Amino acid sequence: MKKNDPEFTKHLDLGCGLLPRNPYNAPSCYGIDIREIDDNLTQLNFQYVKANLITEKIPYSDNFFDSVSAFDFLEHVPRQLILANGELSNPFIELMNEIYRVLKPNGKFLALTPVYPHPSAFVDPTHVNFITTKTHEYFTGINPSGAMYGFNGNFECLQAKLETPKNIYRANDFLMRKILRKISRVLFNGGISHILWEFCANKPVIK
Repeated sequence: MKKNDPEFTKHLDLGCGLLPRNPYNAPSCYGIDIREIDDNLTQLNFQYVKANLITEKIPYSDNFFDSVSAFDFLEHVPRQLILANGELSNPFIELMNEIYRVLKPNGKFLALTPVYPHPSAFVDPTHVNFITTKTHEYFTGINPSGAMYGFNGNFECLQAKLETPKNIYRANDFLMRKILRKISRVLFNGGISHILWEFCANKPVIK
């Protein structure tokens, strides 16, 4: 993750709440959440939109963002859902399509999610999407496996690794402190609880 990179001017955080993540330090930060937030957005210091991304598209145009993040969010997105009209939808696949759509060419997607089989993946009763160390392969590479289910993007995997949330939330900590934190999690706290994805959107450059 590059800090203060001039290429990252507009960032979108999914499931942002009142404190959106902005891991690339983009000067313009946007957030989407399902909850109601006070209309006085100037106090929030970011541009907020209410949307249910399980059933709705990301309400921005194609190639709008330089980066998108999803911190402790993907695990809440169902893999399959029966709609009111009886049709079967794949909200997780469709959300990944939407993320790819709104990213500019070479835009970055950063996600931090509880990883199977760590208990953190199951303890929250609203967790319905269980991510493994191989799930990213359905969305990355030349021929992503997710294409058979309707994924039409093309992400390059920059990194997919087990990580502790504090190492991401406290990105400026010393490297040794991060290493010790991971060792402590492995030895004394039931193992590494999350997986970090960083993808790059492979798409034609807009001229």
